[in-house]
Amino acid sequence: MFTGLIEDLGTVKRISSSQITIDTSLDGISAGDSVAVNGACLTAVSVNNGAFTADYSPQTDKITTLSSLKINEKVNLERALTLSSRLGGHIVTGHIDGAGKIKTIEKQERFYRVIVLLDDKCVRYCVDKGSVAVDGISLTISKIENSGIELFIIPETFNNTVLKFKKEGCAVNIETDILAKYAEKFSKKDSSEGISLEMLKGNGFI
Repeated sequence: MFTGLIEDLGTVKRISSSQITIDTSLDGISAGDSVAVNGACLTAVSVNNGAFTADYSPQTDKITTLSSLKINEKVNLERALTLSSRLGGHIVTGHIDGAGKIKTIEKQERFYRVIVLLDDKCVRYCVDKGSVAVDGISLTISKIENSGIELFIIPETFNNTVLKFKKEGCAVNIETDILAKYAEKFSKKDSSEGISLEMLKGNGFI
């Protein structure tokens, strides 16, 4: 479990279709720990001299942008949430739904307006003012726009994440809000009932 608040910009040291090694200034990473790499939850299999190595499956390779990374490219890193951590972003699982493509990046005064194109599977779980993780960054959707989402990025977020290296046309990992998925599942559980007080109580929401 993660928050979408990026802790470090790591540097890709080695990369293949199934394994990645990343240099990082983060401490406290041990073999077996979960680390979000551009939003994708990976398990460190070894740690050595300020770098960790993680394996990833063919399914992860297919869904995420990991294999398109290059040597020396920067990546967003976040260690797994602990019970004593503040949930400053939103609930992020590290399970990527798919890749989006940056359509627009433009500076508007101090802020950055970014439009990311998504496939229908991702758009269905996006709502105005809802949460989304883009390359692991917790962001708020300004509005849904032509099969995509509009985002306004504050300078602090833009300048301290991989967003500052992105250009129009770049692919990014997308994780939609887990709450939207659960809401859809429970609303379909009994189509005759729909969402009711009894259904919410029965499924532990109340």
